[in-house]
Parts: sequence; structure tokens; C-alpha cells
Amino acid sequence: MGLCFSRDNESVAKQRQSKRVAVAGGGVGSNRWTRIRSSKRDENRIHEQALAAAILFQQQMQNDGLASFDRSTSLRYPSGNSKRNQAFHRSSSSRARSLTDPLLQAHQLVKQGIKADNPETNHFVLVHGGGFGAWCWYKSIALLEEDGYKVTAIDLTGSGIHSFDTNSVKSLHQYVKPLIDFFEKLADGEKVILVGHDFGGACISYVMELFHSKVSKAVFTAAAMLVSGQSTLDLFSEKVDSNDLMRQAQAFIYANGNNQPPTAIDFDRAVIKELLFNQSPAKDVALASVSMRSIPFSPVLEKLSLSDTKYGSVRRFYIETQEDNAIPIALQESMINKSPPERLFCLKGADHSPFFSKPQALHKLFVEISNIP
Repeated sequence: MGLCFSRDNESVAKQRQSKRVAVAGGGVGSNRWTRIRSSKRDENRIHEQALAAAILFQQQMQNDGLASFDRSTSLRYPSGNSKRNQAFHRSSSSRARSLTDPLLQAHQLVKQGIKADNPETNHFVLVHGGGFGAWCWYKSIALLEEDGYKVTAIDLTGSGIHSFDTNSVKSLHQYVKPLIDFFEKLADGEKVILVGHDFGGACISYVMELFHSKVSKAVFTAAAMLVSGQSTLDLFSEKVDSNDLMRQAQAFIYANGNNQPPTAIDFDRAVIKELLFNQSPAKDVALASVSMRSIPFSPVLEKLSLSDTKYGSVRRFYIETQEDNAIPIALQESMINKSPPERLFCLKGADHSPFFSKPQALHKLFVEISNIP
């Protein structure tokens, strides 16, 4: 059954312990290796096609020069102009589902009353977490584009292939500048669905305060969903105090000297798999191990200033990752209780990187959220 949070109805929030939208992306632990062969072939096909497209894109960017990079991994514009559904249809993703179920195609979505070409909600903007880059969304990009959505994946300053020294990032504004540039160039009247992962949750919150009229919905995916006056470090401090694995994984960088504050946070590659990718395929872990960069420290220290009239006016949704070792489920629950979103989704069997561990189940949630009237 679905759980709907209302900013004006506290009684609804109290029901969250017994009611929530659940998506099962297959079993947890070793059960995930028991998928039938056809499903495995489908996953491999998606993986290979998306990875090939990502590699080709990066090659093109290198040939053209980074200066012309508009930080979009998608230039596909769906055709058609459908009206928003007037009645809410409960998604089939609210029941337990296995990845052996077939992946929904565009024509199937239309038959179910789910439109992939809504002029307000057909554009996803994906914002990576700390240490990641636009590359981490390659499976989600492929799946969303296949269903007719427009997708933009952003490389924040000093992340991915953005050519800037992470240690030189001095503020949250500087860190999210590529995302700010995107919104400043967005056409008048156009709105997007803004997705943030991990530290990207704080980043999209910052931008929601600046461009609330251009964000149709915000989706926090295993993300830092802060309240006004709180910094990501405040949240991470809660996490580290009770998370031995996080303490082991963190390595501070002192580019300005050991007698100065840290300039960045890096991860110990020896424990990164267990921390971030404990349910993810080996190929994706290998990709991450050679692609991740350090996290600028100054933005993590910065406290957010969020208002009810701007940030609070944007519809928020949260996707929990139940096998998450980086942001444990208890900490996710704490964030949700402090600032309840409109609706909560639980992604069973997903680690901290659901775009790797449960890409199809995550995709179905993205589609469902895009069509909530």
C-alpha cells in the first residue's frame, strides 16, 4: 500500500511505520544471483549498450574539448504532447516485484495510463553524490531514454570529467555552479524532475531554493535531505558516530598542509565496495573504482538556508535503499521524520548505489513519480 505524506496532515505521517510503498527488485544477498537467464541477458544488454553510449559520449567530449561540454548526456526529445492524467493510478510497483518481471516498454506505459511525454514532467535532471559523477547514472539514462524521456546528467565542479581541482572548491555555490548554469539556461516555463543522490540531495536542495519555479518534483534517492540550518557534515557526523565502516573508509586530504583544515574527503578503495556497492555488480564496482574522485570539504561544511515559500513549495519524494551501508536505514528514517516528503518509496535489496544494484526497479519508481498527478 502507498504512503502519502502531507505537509498539513501530521496524522498521515504517523502511519508511515505500517504503510509504505515498497518495490522489490529481487531478493537480497545471495538470492539476487538466482535470476532467470533471460532476465540476466536483458540486464547485460542494458549494461553493454549504456556503457558503450557513455564511452562514445566521453570520447566525443574529449574530441570537442571540455569547454563546450553542456553537461547533458541526453539530447533526445520525445515527441507528442499529452495532457496530465486527472486521476491517480496506483502503480504496480507498490507490490513486491522481482527483476525477473519484464522491463516496461514505452507502449506498455501508455496502456497503463502512464505517459512518457508529459510536457511538464518528461525531463529528468540527475545529480550525482559525493565522489561520483554523471557517469554513475548510465543505466538510468539508457532506461529513461528508451521510454521516451529527456535526460540531463550533471557533473558538479571537480566531479566526473569536470576539469577542476576538487581541493580548490571553496563553497557549495561553487560546487553546484554547473547545475545553476543549467537552470539559468532552461527555457521559460519549462520544468524538470530533479533527482539527487547522496550529497547530491543537499545540492538539489540548494538549487530548489534558487529555482523552485523550474522544479516540478524533487526525488531524493538515498540522499541527504536536510532541514534549514543543517549542513551535510551535521548529518554525516550522526552517520559516522554509529558507522564503523564509514570511519574506516574516510580519508581526509590536506592539500594546504596538515596544519590547515581538510580540503577534500576521499574513500579507501579497500573498503569502498562494502560501503557503497555491497549489492552491485562487479563490473559497476570496477567502473566506480577508476572513476570516483574526492569530495570537496568546504561544501560539506555549509549550512543550508531553506524557506517554506521556495524550497518548501517543491514536491519532494524520497527513495529509501534498504541494504545501504553508507546511509543506514535508521538515518534515512531520521531524515524523513524530520522533514516528511510527499511520498516515501522503499527499494528492497538496494545498496547505497541503486542505479547499479537495482537499476530497473529504480527506473520504474522514476516513471511512477513522474506521473503522480
